[in-house]
Amino acid sequence: MAAPLTTAPIEVYRDPDVYARERERIFAKTWQFLGLQADLARAGDYIADVIAGYPLVVVRDEKGVLRGFHNVCRHRGGPLVGDSKGRCDHEFVCRFHEWRYSFDGQLKSATDFGPVDGLNTRELGLFPVKVEIWRGFVFVNLDVHSASLAELLQPLDEKLGHQPHRSARVRDRHPIACNWKVYVENYLDGYHREGVHPALASEKGARRLDIHMQGNVALCAVPKGPGGGGGLWSWVWPNLGINVYRGVLLIEHMRPDGPDKTVIDHVFLHEPEDPSVDAAISHSEQITEDDSWICERVQRNLDAGIYKEGVLSPTYEETVAWFQNHAALVAAKEPR
Repeated sequence: MAAPLTTAPIEVYRDPDVYARERERIFAKTWQFLGLQADLARAGDYIADVIAGYPLVVVRDEKGVLRGFHNVCRHRGGPLVGDSKGRCDHEFVCRFHEWRYSFDGQLKSATDFGPVDGLNTRELGLFPVKVEIWRGFVFVNLDVHSASLAELLQPLDEKLGHQPHRSARVRDRHPIACNWKVYVENYLDGYHREGVHPALASEKGARRLDIHMQGNVALCAVPKGPGGGGGLWSWVWPNLGINVYRGVLLIEHMRPDGPDKTVIDHVFLHEPEDPSVDAAISHSEQITEDDSWICERVQRNLDAGIYKEGVLSPTYEETVAWFQNHAALVAAKEPR
């Protein structure tokens, strides 16, 4: 009989110093979803957002190449673009003092800066980030020497196989008052169902009892239930869900917004004129509301200071244990 596994210490869900280390050791070194390739159709089109406190931007240059940078001017830290999407005319222009950068990141003009001996503009280019595309999705990695995105997603790629083209989209955002790891662990939990999701109590396969890890990807097939559907549930280290359910592909990005706040970004992609899309999205949003409720209560209980540690089921919570070993416990350790 397998022995129970001890949970991570509660400090990793509360301590701002742990979050600071996670930014450096996890989010600055892993692939993060940024947006859709379809929003970068023309030269000068850009998408931008803030991930774990890092302001990032990806632009399509005049040769059609996607370039990624920190959305930070080298003068005094001003923003190049807003935190959304738009279009620049041939160059980035800092919104603070109007320093100008080409789309390859080189400084073109320190506008009205005045003469300075020894100022080398070649050393004041933008900070680059790595950009790769997977199935029409734009990913970034702050570590320009990281392994390829394709290597990370190979297990999921094999399971997904051929997928229909889904061009219609719906986006929404859910702020949740909990540490990002609380939400991820709930997402990876194959143990809960009825108490958190009453609507799933009678649905076949609602409990993800057969979640298994392949590399850094968690996978679970979703069988067809009374409402039809079926599909594939997956999670990619460290904070991305990718699901196909009732014909809708859902990107669920679990983004930390400090040590005690999380933002869940949803992107639903579906075929145009799909009559079942409204029901599929409504179903998913209800599940997220249920999960948000329980995660906020768990965080409140962790903050209360009574609970110190618990145990994990070796049968149903093996993926939670895997995640805690790779995130919570690793980030809690000081460098040697």
